[in-house]
Amino acid sequence: MTRARRRNIIRVQRTWTGLGLVGAISFIAGMTDAIGLRLSGDFVSFMTGNTTRAAIAMADGDLHHGFVLLAAIFTFVAGNALGIVVAHLVPRRIFGVLACVSLLLALGAMMQAPALHLVRFYVVVLAMGMVNATVEHIEGLPIGLTYVTGALSRLGRGIGRFLMGDRQLDWSIQLVPWLGMVSGAIIGALLGIAMPQTALIVAALLAMGVALFSLRIRRALHRRYNQRVIRPQAPHPARPPLRK
Repeated sequence: MTRARRRNIIRVQRTWTGLGLVGAISFIAGMTDAIGLRLSGDFVSFMTGNTTRAAIAMADGDLHHGFVLLAAIFTFVAGNALGIVVAHLVPRRIFGVLACVSLLLALGAMMQAPALHLVRFYVVVLAMGMVNATVEHIEGLPIGLTYVTGALSRLGRGIGRFLMGDRQLDWSIQLVPWLGMVSGAIIGALLGIAMPQTALIVAALLAMGVALFSLRIRRALHRRYNQRVIRPQAPHPARPPLRK
């Protein structure tokens, strides 16, 4: 087998493994978003919607709800940051992040008391922020796990380029997160009706299942789906001048 063919096989395997992860994680994100929306009345991963709703709430004089949603946005951002930190501290990055997501969802499921519902909302939002750190790109192509507007936009632009004669089809992978999200949301909506008290447990178990499955993936691949953290290099101390 030639070296070029071997590299191509490895690249194909890496791409399909990444797409499988994206589909599974997007499914969990869509399920959790639908469950969270039914439980709280607000989005737990769709921050564009929460931004608009916060603005409308404040314009209508409902400052409390507006600040609740603004705090959710900050929590989501913090979850993304925390996910990146976890991903770069553990050797099995995907497992580490998904395990944390699973534990947060399980914690949220245990908060059944009415006094804890707002805390539960923020815990689930934090988990949905963290999940974005599992797979950031596939072969250099950006991937969104909890938001599909960007994916649909990239899909549409790819179709436009195809119509103009560009025959590259890498844009088609953007269908994967959307299909995962919409199918997960349908299941999550049904679970929210059938078993509202334990629906989050199902999402937590699925997240842990994908986390455990990711342990079967070679450790090197865990790094290939994350952007590299560029740390500033310490300047070399200046050498003292040579004495004559």
